[in-house]
Amino acid sequence: MRASCQVMRRGRKVLEILMAGGWAMVPILICSAIALAIVLERCWTLRRRSVLPPGLGEEVRQWARSGQLDPGHLEALANGSPLGELLASALVVRRQPRELIKERIEDTGRHVVHRMERYLNTLGTIALIGPLLGLFGTVIGLIRMFMEVMAGGIGDPARMAGGIGEALICTASGLTVAIPAYVLHRYFRSRIAGYRVEMEKQATALLDDLTLATAPAAAPVRPRRAPAPTAPSAG
Repeated sequence: MRASCQVMRRGRKVLEILMAGGWAMVPILICSAIALAIVLERCWTLRRRSVLPPGLGEEVRQWARSGQLDPGHLEALANGSPLGELLASALVVRRQPRELIKERIEDTGRHVVHRMERYLNTLGTIALIGPLLGLFGTVIGLIRMFMEVMAGGIGDPARMAGGIGEALICTASGLTVAIPAYVLHRYFRSRIAGYRVEMEKQATALLDDLTLATAPAAAPVRPRRAPAPTAPSAG
């Protein structure tokens, strides 16, 4: 009971602090909610098991060696994970020359990476504009303080304190939103870069297997016969 009362008091205190920041806190709070939603969604989507299922590359290479691949199987592979989509794009054109298979892998890889980077530009934008929104609230608070001073003079320190408090709250709130958003934006970028390198390795290994499987067998080299000796001419 006592713990719940303390939580409620702290919640009220935080709410009072946010309300003291003025209307400039509204866009900062909206940005914080959007950033939180993006972070949760990307954490769930960019799990390693969902992007790079363990053992999938070796399993797909075994399928390619056995040659037992049907369109339904390839469709299920492509819909399973980003790595599966990349490998399935190579298997669809597995009977084509190596250069065509490589181009298909590169085209599909660009689309896959683009989907993995979804919403990260928005998160980076929030990290960029967070301090600017805090600065905007700071300017609004200082303007309010000077307007109060012009209207009532400097005899009432409470009016000045309200403007200064509004300015400081907006600045702190903007930085509180921007710093985690920037750190997580860089973290997700780094994770996607690591996934891309691993997917390139798996795709290259599959490409090598497909190239060896479709390469024509080399014709056996027959030994050349020595020329028959010529009979000596009668002198």
